[in-house]
Amino acid sequence: MNATPSSTDHRDHTYGTDHAYGTATDRTEPADQEGRTVHLDTAGWGTMPAAVRALVADCASREDRYGPHELEEDLEDVLRTEVHERLGALLGVPAADTAVVTDAAGAFDALVSRLAPGRGERIWTTPYESAARLTALYALRDRTRCTVEVVPLREDGDLDLEWMARHIGDDVALVSVVHVPSGCGIVNPVEEIGQILAPYRCVYAVDASYSAGQLPVDAGRIGCQLLTGDGWRFLRGPYAVGFAFLAPRLRAAFEDAAAHRPLPPNAAVAGLNAALAHHTATATATTDGPAGLAGHGLLPALRAAVEECPGTELIAPGRVQSAILAFRHRDLPAALVRRRLAARGVVVWKTVAQETPLHLPRSGATTALRASLGPDTTPQDIARFGRALREVVREETAAQRPPRPARTLPPAPTPVLASAPAPVPPAGPRPRPSARRHLTLCPTP
Repeated sequence: MNATPSSTDHRDHTYGTDHAYGTATDRTEPADQEGRTVHLDTAGWGTMPAAVRALVADCASREDRYGPHELEEDLEDVLRTEVHERLGALLGVPAADTAVVTDAAGAFDALVSRLAPGRGERIWTTPYESAARLTALYALRDRTRCTVEVVPLREDGDLDLEWMARHIGDDVALVSVVHVPSGCGIVNPVEEIGQILAPYRCVYAVDASYSAGQLPVDAGRIGCQLLTGDGWRFLRGPYAVGFAFLAPRLRAAFEDAAAHRPLPPNAAVAGLNAALAHHTATATATTDGPAGLAGHGLLPALRAAVEECPGTELIAPGRVQSAILAFRHRDLPAALVRRRLAARGVVVWKTVAQETPLHLPRSGATTALRASLGPDTTPQDIARFGRALREVVREETAAQRPPRPARTLPPAPTPVLASAPAPVPPAGPRPRPSARRHLTLCPTP
């Protein structure tokens, strides 16, 4: 990997710190350009910094030219040491306790598939849990005959920590909590929950997919035994690579399960390493503070842009909010609004109730829109988003309003004599009403 560059040696690049990231002024696009795309979907896919994107492209090109084994040899230090050191620094844990995975949900499923709680023991989850993690928990319940309990919410949408303190016991085998859910911007108090669980034997698992990179995430302070995350959201790395922290007592079970699962591509791991280095180099006091990206002043402007648009409703439970804001329009489909915003150069995400099946359906929302800030988001971006949203709502509301029919007088009723016989319907089959709409399945010949 550290071969000296030369014009004749094909291994003429290094993939360590010097090549990993640009300076703090390295932007994917100019921040003051009015015509640029306004990317408000960092929670779905963070735009890679230019240096990270160039590194991933270079790795892919070299792998295509020289093969995966040659690339792996060049990246040996990154794959075996450097990326783990950066993950340990990010999560506040020893580098040896970190792992690189394809995605957070797969890492959680890998570990849960190796757990063996006793019959009747309890598993705790929350209404903000993702569908993927719920699937793993229900499979564990069906396999071991344990029970799954959902921690209740307070009236303001926060998790009921008093309920947890009253009901915790040694028969609780696993507690799964998402730091920031995908469907709304609430920040769950993972550190306070860790303090409640500390005296007990349960495995505490935290999903940091939507918090790592936008909020401080310190697994040591949280007190969890498993923490998983995706690298392509607020950390702005490439797709198909994530990370995990595992307490030593879980390492053997996780490695046994992970041995049967695919590994992330080497180019993606190198990209994650570069994204971690870029994040460390460009982090500021505001993004590293308790409020993270939401604390640098743009979240109130984003909320105001949504609230000022007629017919919109915020989906923002809880007292502490992150850089994610979910909302919906009372009359317009979320998919339609998303497409119309994209046509105006504004990117947001459409979320569906099935992604967080214990939360959004109860709130009455089947679909919603999600806007999320990034480190490159500017006040001008928020202003453009607000203008575009108001334009879309005004135009689509007008297009969907049916024309008012002309007012006509009802026809005068025809007098019927009492002795007149009742009309007899014509013979023959009754015609099928044209208003009926249903699907008929016809076998193909």
